[in-house]
Amino acid sequence: MAEGRERGARDAPGPPALEVRGLNAFYGASHALQGVDLRLERGVLSVVGRNGMGKTTLCKAIMGLVAIASGTIAAYGRPLTGLSPAEVARRGVGYVPQGRRLWRSLTVDEHLRLVNRPGGTWNPERVYATFPRLAERRGNFGGQLSGGEQQMLAIARALLANPRLLVMDEPTEGLAPVIVAQLEELLVRLADEGDVDILVIEQNIGVACAVAATVAIMVNGRINRMIAAGALAGDRDLQQRLLGVGRHGHEAGGPPAAAAEEEAAGAAARAAPAPGLVRIYNANPVIPTRWSQPVPVRRLEAMARVMTAGPVAGSRQPELRPLAGPGEEIVLVAGTLDTKGEELRHLRDLIRGAGLAVRMVDLSTSGRHSGAEIPAHLVAAFHPRGAAGVFTGDRGASVAGMTEAFARWMARQTGIAGVIAAAGSGGTAIVAPAFRALPVGVPKLIVSTVASGEVSKYVGASDIMMLPSVADVQGLNRITREILGNAAAAMAGMVRTRREAPRPADGKPAVALTMFGVTTPCVQQAVALLGQDYECLVFHATGIGGQSMEALVAQGKVEGAIDVTTTEVCDLLMGGVFPCTEDRLLAFVRTGMPYVGSVGALDMVNFGPPETVPGRYAGRRFYRHNPQVTLMRTTAEECRAMGRWIGERLNRMEQPVRFFLPEGGVSALDSPGRPFDDPGARAALFAALEATVRQTATRQLIRLPHHINAPEFAAALVAAFRALHGAPRGARRREARL
Repeated sequence: MAEGRERGARDAPGPPALEVRGLNAFYGASHALQGVDLRLERGVLSVVGRNGMGKTTLCKAIMGLVAIASGTIAAYGRPLTGLSPAEVARRGVGYVPQGRRLWRSLTVDEHLRLVNRPGGTWNPERVYATFPRLAERRGNFGGQLSGGEQQMLAIARALLANPRLLVMDEPTEGLAPVIVAQLEELLVRLADEGDVDILVIEQNIGVACAVAATVAIMVNGRINRMIAAGALAGDRDLQQRLLGVGRHGHEAGGPPAAAAEEEAAGAAARAAPAPGLVRIYNANPVIPTRWSQPVPVRRLEAMARVMTAGPVAGSRQPELRPLAGPGEEIVLVAGTLDTKGEELRHLRDLIRGAGLAVRMVDLSTSGRHSGAEIPAHLVAAFHPRGAAGVFTGDRGASVAGMTEAFARWMARQTGIAGVIAAAGSGGTAIVAPAFRALPVGVPKLIVSTVASGEVSKYVGASDIMMLPSVADVQGLNRITREILGNAAAAMAGMVRTRREAPRPADGKPAVALTMFGVTTPCVQQAVALLGQDYECLVFHATGIGGQSMEALVAQGKVEGAIDVTTTEVCDLLMGGVFPCTEDRLLAFVRTGMPYVGSVGALDMVNFGPPETVPGRYAGRRFYRHNPQVTLMRTTAEECRAMGRWIGERLNRMEQPVRFFLPEGGVSALDSPGRPFDDPGARAALFAALEATVRQTATRQLIRLPHHINAPEFAAALVAAFRALHGAPRGARRREARL
C-alpha cells in the first residue's frame, strides 16, 4: 500500500501539494523554525521528531497562525505566505489542530453543520458513514465525547471544508491503542481514496511509518533528513536517537552518534574501577534544550561518580527510593518548590513539629535544584518518556508531563500516612490526580487558590479536602501563616487519629448500591434484606456518586455491588447536569467483579431551574422536582440510545452479569397514572438492550413483571447478588464455628 502511494506521488502531474522553502519563524528571540525545506508531492507525508523540535510551529506557519520571518509556503503552486488562517482555508487547506479544539457546548451534529460546505465531496452523511461512532453520538456535546470520538470529530470537521490538503498535528496524541489503530486505518483509507493529500505531524513513529511512504525527521527546527518509512520502522537505533534526550551527535557538525557511543564505551572501559564498584554517568549535566550540543566524552568521564554495585545495577526502571523505614509511615508535602518553596517548607516544619515524619516532593518543571528529599528529576523519571516528557521547555506540556509522572510515581509508593499541598491552579492540577489515586481514608488536603470555586474536577470521586487559601499562596504573611497552620494541624490530627484508632474487628463485608430519589424504596428494601450479612454503602447517582462507587470497586474496598440506578447515563448522553463519565461500568470490566444492575431512573434527564433547560428540548414532557431541579422524560429514541450504550459495556464483562428489566416501570415517576409513565419508551429501552447484549449462560438480561420499587423486584436483585457472590465472609465464619 505504501509503495502504491509512493508511485502515485512520483507520477502526479502539476505542482506539489505542499512546498516549503527556507522557512524561518521566531518566538521572541527563540529561533523556532530554522530554514525548513519540505515537499509533499501527493498522498501522505509524515513528520516526526521529539517535543520542542518545531513540528507544531510548522503546522501553524502553514495555516497562517504564526508570523513568518522569511521563506515561502505554497499549496498546489499557489502561495500561502502572509495569508490569514481564513484565507489559507479558502485556498483548500484543512487543519486538525493538536488538542482537537472542539466546542463543549455544541453537539456533534452542530459542529458538522457549522462548517459544512454544500456541493463538496464531503458532507455530513458521508462523515457519518465514515465515522459510525459519530452517527451514534450526533446529539452529544463536544465535552461528552471520549478522546477518540473528539479526534474523529476534529478530523470530520476539517474534511467538511472539502480541503485538497489536510494538515494534522499529533492526531493520535493521548488516545488508547485501539483508537490509534482505528485512526491509522482511517488515514490510510483517506490517502487511498485520493481526493485529499495529508501532512501528518506525529510523535508515534509506528503510526507515522504506517500511513506514509516517506517520513521527514525534524531536529532543532530543521528537516534533518527524509527517509523511507520502511527503513525508519526497522532502524531501532535511529528511532532511539530521534526520541532520546541530549543525543545530538548525529546532527550537523557533530560526530555520528554510534561513534560517540563507542568512544564513551571505550573510555569507560579504560577507566573501569575496581571489581564491585560501578561508575555512574550523567549524560546531561545541564538540562538539554533543542540547541544543546553533544557533551564531550572527557567531561562525562570527569563528572562520573563511583558507587558500590547494588541490586539495581543495570536496571532500566526509574529508581524507587524507600519513603520511610520498615513499619514507618510518612506525610508527603508536595508542590512546586521553585514558586511555592517558602510556603511548602513552612508546612513541612509545622508537621514535623507535630512529631510526624515528613518528606517533601518537588514537582517543579524549571529544572532547578530545590533540596527536596524527592527531587523533581526523580519524579519526572516516571513519565512514560522519562524526564524528556516533563522538562520540555513549554510550560503547558511540562505541567501535563509532571502531572502524569507524579501520578505514576505515587502509584508505586507505600508507607504514606497522608498527603498535603499548597498551590495555585497549576499546582493543584498537578497534585490532584496523584492524590485521587490514593485509597479512600488516607488523609489528603490541598490548600489552594481555587478551593472556593468549582472543585469537582480536582476532587473527583476521592476524599480530597480542599481548603481555600484566602490570600494567594505567594509568600508568608499574617493570613497565609494562619491558613497553612490550620492545614498542618488538620493533617497532623487526621494522621494521628487514624494511626491511634483501634483496628476494627473483621466485620461485615461491604456492598455498594446506587440510588436516586425515585428508586429509594427499591434500595431501602434491598438494604433491609442484606443488612444482616453486609455493610451497605449507598451512593446517590448524581454523577459523582457512580464514580465514587466504581472507585471503591476498583480499589477492592467493596465485596460486591447492586447497581440499581444507572440514571447518570441519561445525563451523559442527553446533556443533563448529573452525568457519569465514559468510564461508567468499566470498573467492573477491569476488575471482573460479578455485576448485578438495572435501569433505575433511565426515564429522566436532570436539569436546573426551568429556564436552564436547553432550547432544543422545548415542547418535551417535564416534571418540576423542586425549584432547582427540572426533570425531562426520555423519549423512545433516547431510550434506544441508552440501551445500546449500556449493552455495549455489558458485552465487555466476562464475569457473571445479571441485568434486570422492570416491566412495571423504572422509577417512581414511571408507573400508571404518574407523569413519566410511557410503556413505549420502556419497550424501546428493553428492546435495545436485548438487541445489543450478547446473552450467554453467565451474561443475562432478566425481565420481571414488577415495578422497580416493588418488594418482589428488590428481592430478585438480592437473590441474584447472593447467588453470584456466595455466602459473605462473616456468614462463612459463623457456619464454620457451628
